[in-house]
Amino acid sequence: MDISIVISLYNEAESLPELIEWIQRVVHANHYSYEIILVDDGSTDNSWQIIEKYSEKDKNIRGIKFRRNYGKSAALFCGFDAAQGEVVITMDADLQDSPEEIPELYEMVVKDDYDLVSGWKKKRYDPKLTKNIPSKIYNKTAQLSSGIKLHDFNCGLKAYKKQVVKSIEVYGEMHRYIPILAKNAGFSKIGEKVVEHQKRKYGVSKFGIERFVNGFLDLLSISFISRFSKRPMHFFGIWGTVCFFLGFVILSYLAGAKIFYNVYEMTDRPLFYLGLLTIIFGSQLFLTGFLAELISRSSSERNVYQIEKTI
Repeated sequence: MDISIVISLYNEAESLPELIEWIQRVVHANHYSYEIILVDDGSTDNSWQIIEKYSEKDKNIRGIKFRRNYGKSAALFCGFDAAQGEVVITMDADLQDSPEEIPELYEMVVKDDYDLVSGWKKKRYDPKLTKNIPSKIYNKTAQLSSGIKLHDFNCGLKAYKKQVVKSIEVYGEMHRYIPILAKNAGFSKIGEKVVEHQKRKYGVSKFGIERFVNGFLDLLSISFISRFSKRPMHFFGIWGTVCFFLGFVILSYLAGAKIFYNVYEMTDRPLFYLGLLTIIFGSQLFLTGFLAELISRSSSERNVYQIEKTI
């Protein structure tokens, strides 16, 4: 199969018929063998009935229905698990992503050998204050922390080699950081394509301003997990040792001042409490690293690695 198109959706009954028919026109015109995987993330409208209707007409259309709303990451995870195409393309169901981009994204993966190609909505039609400006800040932070030069990490329109989606685990709200997950799994050829962004035709956005706060928290999580998930003691142990040593030096200085220079009333000095605090904090960090190391070594995933080829 050439292409799997994975679409997560939540209450998009108005846009679904137009989107499905648009995708069908594009893939038929380019003679692709394809499947469209529509993941209904607990919609309360008649989105699932529309999926059933179109799947009866076209056996290339598949559906997955959640009992309740789990979020976009969960929908993508199940869609990736079901995908069979050599190239997997994701897009949103709100008609803001154009299916006309599919052929060029496919060519970049197949002919230019990109592992992942991310869309870049260079010209956006979202509200500037609530979406555009926070998105620029978020994307710049993600660039600096990951070293991946993408302008739009969170663009729903992306194309992947099949091996990429089968090698990463998308959970929580990590769909924003799929390029980082792919890079951490060893897929370093990540490209970008300017794509057309269209005004929302039906309904309203399902994402609020809280997504940016959650996004930065997820970025911290994924940065830590990618570097230290198999060796947590290297993080907590180093900083714990530094703090403990700093506290030891401070208290040694105060003890020397009291013994050799008869300086009294040590407990009235802020430096005394700073020394105690750093020793306690250092000990806690070290113990945290020790416990994390025990958990890591007991994990069933402790020796799971991505292997590209074997002979």
